[in-house]
Amino acid sequence: MEVTEAEKAAAPAESTRSAAVRDGLGVGLAVGVSGVAFGAAAVTAGLGVAQACVLSLLAFTGASQFALAGVIGGGGGLVAGSLGAMLLGGRNALYGLRLARMLDVRGWRRLLTAQVVIDETTAVATAQRGRAAARAGFYTTAISLYLTWNVTTLAGAAGAARLGDPDAIGLDVLGPAVFLALLWPRLTAGRTEVRVAAAAAVIAIAATPLLPPGVPVMLAAFAALPALLRGTEK
Repeated sequence: MEVTEAEKAAAPAESTRSAAVRDGLGVGLAVGVSGVAFGAAAVTAGLGVAQACVLSLLAFTGASQFALAGVIGGGGGLVAGSLGAMLLGGRNALYGLRLARMLDVRGWRRLLTAQVVIDETTAVATAQRGRAAARAGFYTTAISLYLTWNVTTLAGAAGAARLGDPDAIGLDVLGPAVFLALLWPRLTAGRTEVRVAAAAAVIAIAATPLLPPGVPVMLAAFAALPALLRGTEK
């Protein structure tokens, strides 16, 4: 049976989309299981199981969720924790600007898509060749990660709630440890990231004895301003 030119041209594109789907599933499932750690950390910080689950459903950005739980666990208020989480989540807006043309979403679908614009979905999408593969990778990562993250958040929160006092078995260090693990790739990415991290640490440490919990985290975000300003001048 003779293969047409159209079929020959379609074969590489289909292969590329299949590879993007595999990438998305791998990333989504691998990262999604860390929702167990967030669920446990949230309950340890004082949130209820339902609150942890709603936070994963609506916020759905790991670093911001761990930051919020950390501030509340440290004695900070909800406002301070939320503002710190919003600062961390602000980078997703920049991802959205980059993905807008690639995904080309219109109408109400844009709101749903914006909910899942995070580090992992952006990384998989931008690593693909061609718009069709990028869309396949983005949505596969988004769906698999969203479902896995929320299921494992429930499992981690419910499990921690049954343990009684989490501090007694050392679960109080889980949130900070996982948050550091999330940040570690950024800290090893280059000199600029290391300088920003060092400056942020100095600001946070200096402000911690003087200000309420959560506020030093927000102040530390200003350490990134010089790097951002240099980037806009280039």
